[in-house]
Amino acid sequence: MIAPFASDPTLARGRAFLEEESAFRSCFQRDRDRIIHSSAFRRLKHKTQVFVEHEGDYYRTRLTHSIEVAQVARTIAGALGLNQELTEAVALAHDLGHTPFGHTGEDALHELMAPYGGFDHNAQAIKIVTSLERHYADFDGLNLTWETLEGIAKHNGPVTGDNIPYALADYNQTFDLELHTHASAEAQVAALADDVAYNNHDLQDGLRAGLFTEAEICHLPIIGDCFAEVDRLYPKLDRNRRKHEALRRVFGVMVGDVIDTSRGLLAEADAKSAQEIREYGAPVIAFSEDVWAQIVEIKSFLFKRMYRAPSVVEKRIQVTKVVETLFPLFLEDKNLLPARWHSDIERLNDEVSIARMVSDYIAGMTDRFALTEYERLTGTKLPL
Repeated sequence: MIAPFASDPTLARGRAFLEEESAFRSCFQRDRDRIIHSSAFRRLKHKTQVFVEHEGDYYRTRLTHSIEVAQVARTIAGALGLNQELTEAVALAHDLGHTPFGHTGEDALHELMAPYGGFDHNAQAIKIVTSLERHYADFDGLNLTWETLEGIAKHNGPVTGDNIPYALADYNQTFDLELHTHASAEAQVAALADDVAYNNHDLQDGLRAGLFTEAEICHLPIIGDCFAEVDRLYPKLDRNRRKHEALRRVFGVMVGDVIDTSRGLLAEADAKSAQEIREYGAPVIAFSEDVWAQIVEIKSFLFKRMYRAPSVVEKRIQVTKVVETLFPLFLEDKNLLPARWHSDIERLNDEVSIARMVSDYIAGMTDRFALTEYERLTGTKLPL
């Protein structure tokens, strides 16, 4: 059953370019399908989550992460009576704007782009789905609905102040996404599903990489109780099954808490429409205070023991060098860009626009392509 505050596809605000709607798919289903079929979505297969994509077949990439976020988001949305198709579309698109090498690549590109307006992966996702994807005859981008674009832009909350990323600010002038308000409940679900997914799969990947042990994470809140429950129910379970059973319970605790807490917040808001959710002035999807405090402790552990582990930091240093080398090379010699980019860049006559196009090109690279280009242009192969 769909709640009155859910996003109704029959009341959607439409697309920037008028299209005849599908006879058998809702507008949000169509958005989801276009995202899945986009080139940017496929490239996530070879983009870093934490480990550079070639380091192991079992570690998460941006693609598998996005799929896991979408699964969690659909579960929460269904339990709360929200529109699952819109929730899934936002979840699948939320990382489309990520650079190669994850947040390390983003940090490097943001610093390089500081004189030209900086770089933000959320704003880049909007640029991808509204401009950089070029497959359709009638428009650039994917021509997604207003609701999906709003969710991508604002899933982490309102975007206000003087530092709105240029890619988002530019697009907002032509298709107002009401950046000052909260997003729909569906987009808020996608944001928290991101937290649930990466905290859980980073625990799994960190254990697989040997960055910490099961005994060490059993001292953390939520996790210790879940391992204890598995040991009580299955005292002779082998190590791999024990780990999986415990960590899937951690997943369940976080998802259950979001559902329970959000039901209370939604009841308190007493919204009668999706627009009332936007205008409510506070999030309606959240963890409880107790569970959020426990998640913060888990995040702190992962930051110290995984994201800042010596082996991970060493890789960060090396891949930062890749981005820092490629950017000035392409900026100084535009002929190094692929031929299909030449017609666009030849129309530009100012340094800011050229730098932003170079940034678009580098941001779209996969890990492996960035490394290949670095080796081709410098004659040096990094020992990753």
